[in-house]
Amino acid sequence: MPNPLRLAAIAAIATLAGIATATAQMVVPPSTVVGPGGATRVPGMGSTPSAAAADYPTAVIADYVFGCMSSNGNTRTALEQCSCSFDVVASLLPYDRYVEASTFLSMQQVSGEKGALFRGGVEQKATIDDLRRAQAEAEIRCFD
Repeated sequence: MPNPLRLAAIAAIATLAGIATATAQMVVPPSTVVGPGGATRVPGMGSTPSAAAADYPTAVIADYVFGCMSSNGNTRTALEQCSCSFDVVASLLPYDRYVEASTFLSMQQVSGEKGALFRGGVEQKATIDDLRRAQAEAEIRCFD
């Protein structure tokens, strides 16, 4: 197996020299910037939609990202981090499960007896816990 540091150095030289080799493309992912100080990960950059995200309707994706951005300052960095966050959630939670969890969370806000139906069930708790675990993973991966 080739030395990863050597391959990274070759990739950096190839990138600086404008030579696009298959090795350079495999070693340096789009979310990494190689400079004089070494390789640095750029959070949220180079994110490509996953196949799981393709199952989500565009309006749901936009709603998630807009809501996340408004909670995080509406900056370009927030856009990149929130897009990354959505990709992580979509990769961990199928769309149907996401809809269930969102519905349970919304219905828990209803006051009175109707809302109580959605506050104590084991199935509701498990579904919401799945969403919260996916969001926690997204927080770790995207908001460093």
